[in-house]
Amino acid sequence: MNTLHFSIAINAPKEKVWNTMLADKTYRAWTEPFSPGSYYKGSWDKGSKILFLAPTEKGEMGMVSRIADSRRYEFISIEHLGLVQDGKEDMTSEATKAWAGVHENYTFKESRGTTEVLIDLESSNEDKEMFAMFQDMWPKALKKLKELAEE
Repeated sequence: MNTLHFSIAINAPKEKVWNTMLADKTYRAWTEPFSPGSYYKGSWDKGSKILFLAPTEKGEMGMVSRIADSRRYEFISIEHLGLVQDGKEDMTSEATKAWAGVHENYTFKESRGTTEVLIDLESSNEDKEMFAMFQDMWPKALKKLKELAEE
């Protein structure tokens, strides 16, 4: 397992950055680089099930996840459990087993009105294509998050 690290400094208080990251309307905007039409269904509360979805020609695709930890304005940890393919949850396929159990962690650190958002994302050592994809997409998504939070 590799851990990918991304970060960005945003000129806004951590409460605004948190709300911008997680509110439905702005979530859809900053996650556009990952997949056009991205959205979520569920709650950001600790222990809650949450689906990260995007529309496709065959139906919704995405991830089945659980909020492993949530400390308002400070930290959120997402544990990915399965996939959504063609609108159906998949918790048992080989593709799912390779992905299940990885965490995506967000830490928010504020100093003098600037919030640093730190992202730690676990990734399989074998999936070099996904690694390269994340290296391309995350900076674009974080740039959009910064623009939205600084408005």
